[in-house]
Amino acid sequence: MSTVDEAVAAVRATRRPLAGRTALVTGGSRGLGREIAIAFAAAGADVAVVSRKKDACEALAEELAAATGQRVTAHAAHVGDWDRLGTLLDEVEQDLGPVDVLVNNAGIAPTYPSLQEVSEELFDKVFAVNVKGPFRLLAVAGARMAARDGGVMLNISSMGSQRPTAGDLPYTAAKSALNTLTAGFAQEYGPSVRVNTILAGPFATDISRAWDPAAVERMARDWPSRRVGQPSEIAGAALYLCGPDAGYTTGALLAVDGGRLAAP
Repeated sequence: MSTVDEAVAAVRATRRPLAGRTALVTGGSRGLGREIAIAFAAAGADVAVVSRKKDACEALAEELAAATGQRVTAHAAHVGDWDRLGTLLDEVEQDLGPVDVLVNNAGIAPTYPSLQEVSEELFDKVFAVNVKGPFRLLAVAGARMAARDGGVMLNISSMGSQRPTAGDLPYTAAKSALNTLTAGFAQEYGPSVRVNTILAGPFATDISRAWDPAAVERMARDWPSRRVGQPSEIAGAALYLCGPDAGYTTGALLAVDGGRLAAP
């Protein structure tokens, strides 16, 4: 058991829980990834913002560096490109040093008319971005972290992986696979590397613009929160899972969904 002084010092230290760390956030230029990148820089981390559009990453990096005083870099990469991911890590480490925190946030959820009309191209694209890319990054980054005896990796999944529907089946199947990767990589790289997942509920991001507002409102009546989340509301969970307070948490699935999974 810690002394009072030790406990107080530990709490005070978590005001900047990621100080001295380097974080890589995929899909980091918008939506949930953007909010996570902002929160991490505010918490003291140097941050590599990654997405397919480098100009969007550069705009956020410049603004975030000015606001926080942290080093923030921009990197263009498609997470479905297997070969690019190893060079991406090399690039980030050359600019910022070894990656201590990896966030697999990039994802896609294209719509389709019916299950029988799902094309092979759509299916492969969904799995490439939501499963194949995260697998490769977890493998390469995790091995490097384990060799340095420490690191944290966080996957952004979906509550839909627990409540799939016919309208989002390739996406939710891919996110279910991502949940499985979380358990497997936590075993492979523990105890020095922790791996966890956030099961994200409905958030008001760019993706939500395609939703039928009336349908969402009807569904939300059964949720304990009675509403869709704001992107900034992902930050606390991400900081917890990637920070020192979660030292005994690995292989976990944490729902941040306004109680959606608790609803009937």
